[in-house]
Amino acid sequence: VLQKAVDLVKAGRGIDIDLSRVRIENDTPEAKAAYDLLARADTVGVFQLESTGMRDSLKKLKPDRFEDIIAMVALYRPGPMDNIPTYINRKHGEEPVDCLHPMLEGILRETYGVIIYQEQVMQIAQVMAGYSLGQADLLRRAMGKKDKKEMAKQQALFVQGAQQNGVEKSQAIYIFELVDKFAGYGFNKSHAAAYALVSYHTAYLKANFREEFLAASMTLELANTDKLAGFSSEARKSGISILPPCVNASGVEFGANPGSPGKPGAIIYALAALKNIGASAVETIVADRAAKGPFKDLSDFARRFNPKAINKRALETLAAAGSFDTLEPNR
Repeated sequence: VLQKAVDLVKAGRGIDIDLSRVRIENDTPEAKAAYDLLARADTVGVFQLESTGMRDSLKKLKPDRFEDIIAMVALYRPGPMDNIPTYINRKHGEEPVDCLHPMLEGILRETYGVIIYQEQVMQIAQVMAGYSLGQADLLRRAMGKKDKKEMAKQQALFVQGAQQNGVEKSQAIYIFELVDKFAGYGFNKSHAAAYALVSYHTAYLKANFREEFLAASMTLELANTDKLAGFSSEARKSGISILPPCVNASGVEFGANPGSPGKPGAIIYALAALKNIGASAVETIVADRAAKGPFKDLSDFARRFNPKAINKRALETLAAAGSFDTLEPNR
């Protein structure tokens, strides 16, 4: 979808978008538009962020930095979900941020003191209890597997190491138990960040190049009429018109006419999205049009189409969908 949208933007607006160079910092008009879109939960078609529950959470969170997207991707799962209200309240200053110990501030400040990632569990063990990263990974694994015998061994190691670093025994036990509670749900941050980047890129394209983004999303769902209806209504809500299929304007896939400032554009319906007509039949129409120019009238179309590629049923479908309306308004 991202690549298709980028290709449509280049074809329609002459703008080359290199997604690997798009800024994720909220400091350009385009990035601000993407974060605004997420804050109002306008996320139909946005990777990982389009479910009803996720949209409710986004409206409350109002993400304004990339780290918020990573956190939501990691938190929105059974278990960690319980921590979403805490994360949101702390972000908006409605609840105090508690980083457990001054030593852990650098690790937990980004997530307002909520332990979300497996990497944070490993860093806490490393910084507070002097674990090596290899040992910290063994701790992470033991916590994930809820191995009681191994956990008792790890707790003794953790508390001993923390005491050597000047942490009181009771506080070290408290922190270990808290880390253990969160670690069972812990998500791998590097995985969540890669997902979040795709989420951000889809939000960025939808916010700044909506016509092309929706056309690309519809192309992916060519055969799914329910999804196509959903995207069509999403387009109309934004004032984007859906141009009916047309033998002289439509392609195999959905196309886009970009809008101008203050005026939404249009999506050109794909001929291959019509029932009873395959992509190969449409390809012959598009190839003929590219070679010999637009069809002048119905008889011109009748002379030029390949009867081996397009059967009677496909022709009837084209007519019923209005694909010949520009040549002959009487369907």
